[in-house]
Amino acid sequence: MPTDPRPRMTDLARALGVSQATVSNAFNRPDQLSPDLRQRILAAAREAGYPGPDPLASTFRRGRTGAVGFIVHEPLNYLFEDAAARLTMAGVARACAEQGSSLVLVPRAEPGQPDIVSSALVDGFVAFCDPLEPERRELLRARRLPVVGLDAPVAEGQPYVGIDDRAAARSAATHLVGLGHRRFGVISFALGPGSSPGIAAAGLAAATAYVANRARLDGYRDGLAPALDAGGTTVVVSAAGVQERDGAAAAAALLALPTPPTAILAMSDRLALGAIRAAVAQGFAVPDDLSVVGFDDIPEAATAAPPLTTVRQPHTAKGIEAVNLLLRDDRPSNPVLLTTELVVRGSTAPVR
Repeated sequence: MPTDPRPRMTDLARALGVSQATVSNAFNRPDQLSPDLRQRILAAAREAGYPGPDPLASTFRRGRTGAVGFIVHEPLNYLFEDAAARLTMAGVARACAEQGSSLVLVPRAEPGQPDIVSSALVDGFVAFCDPLEPERRELLRARRLPVVGLDAPVAEGQPYVGIDDRAAARSAATHLVGLGHRRFGVISFALGPGSSPGIAAAGLAAATAYVANRARLDGYRDGLAPALDAGGTTVVVSAAGVQERDGAAAAAALLALPTPPTAILAMSDRLALGAIRAAVAQGFAVPDDLSVVGFDDIPEAATAAPPLTTVRQPHTAKGIEAVNLLLRDDRPSNPVLLTTELVVRGSTAPVR
């Protein structure tokens, strides 16, 4: 029967005349040994071809992995290509580094592939999803690991970090009403998984499966109420995706109306920048003919032409707070809501 030729910790400890704990400390807790002893152990390990303690075995012994899982409901490239997601992930990574933890990215499971939520070696998860898919929620329940939602709770009563989306959206709508606008368009994220893009017949009361969508639609309605009560109008268009091209397509539908809006509220800066592009292509001057407000304040918002009026939310701080909350022993059930700010720039102006 073949035997494993690789040297073991016991072999190295016996050859050096030290305990297994001393060999382990040379790799995992160098502060526990004198520099000379540690160097002697590491040199002997290199010569013998010993790679160090088995990390999986160490995980079981310690009862923790030293890693945080970051769940997203999009393909992995979304975290690197979307500016807001990139800033959020940067906060998660920064907090992991400060806490001495590694970061495991857990993207959407592709059809026919296993979901690594069920097998990831982590101490807990930050779920950057709105909402978390029922299948993944069940996998997390079975894992019995702590989980913190980012932007929305994973389940009722569970902790999450986010913003007051309703209040933030209300501030954007109130700004446009204050500029005298009475005809509004809203570019929403998709209203549900697999939903068709286009004009939502129910307008601001449209049914949606997403927590942030519902809160922002309600906030827009709150802020637009004075204008709507005075005879103003609003049309909601759900975008096909989250890219600028999706915002451009949604804006084109609004601008093709018999009486187009004089102001557009978009649920993200990417959608808003696409709306500006579509407006300019159709001969609308921004902001003289059309005011546009975004949401997020990604770096491109300030350098756009014209610079984008938007709701600033603390993406990086949300990521940091979510990891810190996850690794606490006393996680509150109440949401941790961070502050937002309306940043007024050149894409909005009084209605002509």
